[in-house]
Amino acid sequence: MAKHRRDATSAGHRRRIKAHLKSAKAGLAPGSLQYVGATEPMPTLATLIEFGQNEGEFLETKFTDLDQGREFRPTYSHYWLNLHGLEDQELLKLIGRRFHLHPLVLEDILNTQQRPKVETYPGYLFITSRLIFRDDDGVVDSEQISLVVGRNFLLTFQEKSTGTFASIRESLRNTESQLRKFGADYLVYALLDKIVDRYFAVLEQIGERVDDLEDEIIEELNPDQMQEVQQLRRSLQSLKRGLWPLREVINLLQRDDADFFKDETQLYLRDAYDHTVQLIESVEALREAVSGLQDIYLALQSQTMNTQMRTLTVFTIIFSPLTLIAGVYGMNFDNMPELHWEWGYFAVLALMGILGVGLGLFFWLRRWIDPV
Repeated sequence: MAKHRRDATSAGHRRRIKAHLKSAKAGLAPGSLQYVGATEPMPTLATLIEFGQNEGEFLETKFTDLDQGREFRPTYSHYWLNLHGLEDQELLKLIGRRFHLHPLVLEDILNTQQRPKVETYPGYLFITSRLIFRDDDGVVDSEQISLVVGRNFLLTFQEKSTGTFASIRESLRNTESQLRKFGADYLVYALLDKIVDRYFAVLEQIGERVDDLEDEIIEELNPDQMQEVQQLRRSLQSLKRGLWPLREVINLLQRDDADFFKDETQLYLRDAYDHTVQLIESVEALREAVSGLQDIYLALQSQTMNTQMRTLTVFTIIFSPLTLIAGVYGMNFDNMPELHWEWGYFAVLALMGILGVGLGLFFWLRRWIDPV
């Protein structure tokens, strides 16, 4: 019952969020900066990583105020500016002016419910994607990752810090890493590859849960199991909605009509595209498996119901003749010879016992009585 209440509460919460998202930007002009998200915006932390190909060409800076951002002058040939949290809109405006970002780009960054897409602007590409994860209740959710790709720079905007890209930052500190050799376009591939890897991790978790749930259903039916089946189906639907546009995004980056990606990086993007195709196939296979779970649950439920009904029917058949005998001898007639016989009462009980045991043995031999 507690789980059912949580599901109902979550459903109501999602409906309120959707209503809020529909009305958040109503009446605003295109390009207006208005945060739109399922939760309140997190405090903003800006981290700048500058790097080059040579030994020692690495510098990491954390911005804590706008003055530091205004005074920034790049030291090395490539740099990556990452923002955790979208609360500080003034910093976002400063970045927009510094890198000549279109107002519609800034608007889409703050609207965290965007569908994954890629758009070409003069001097840069704008990419949105979704970083997938499972919460403590096993529900699949996601946050928006926005990327602005220039010739020698990359800007990323995240709703909150997740630690997903920590290994990429660590790799940038290594002079021999491919990230340092190939530049900003390869860094974009590395980030997208991490996003794709998260889909693999979540799908693996769901696949393991599907296998465990199948064993639980076969072992013992529980009404909560059907609730979880429906939750798994919704989770897989969310994965599918994120993967199809992500595949199209990577496909467009492969073609790269604006020539932001070198030929070497496009080979890696092709590999990432293959991974998204594999993920989509895996999602479809898991959706079929989840549908199979529902069929197994309903079949076992029907079988259990039939067994229970058959058992009840057997007991009804056994007690019907006993009830008939008791009814006959319960009639208030004087002219019933057995009533005046000394052993009549015991004879009727013996007859009823023999009849009941005999019928029970007959149904047991015919395997009509099974443990429920």
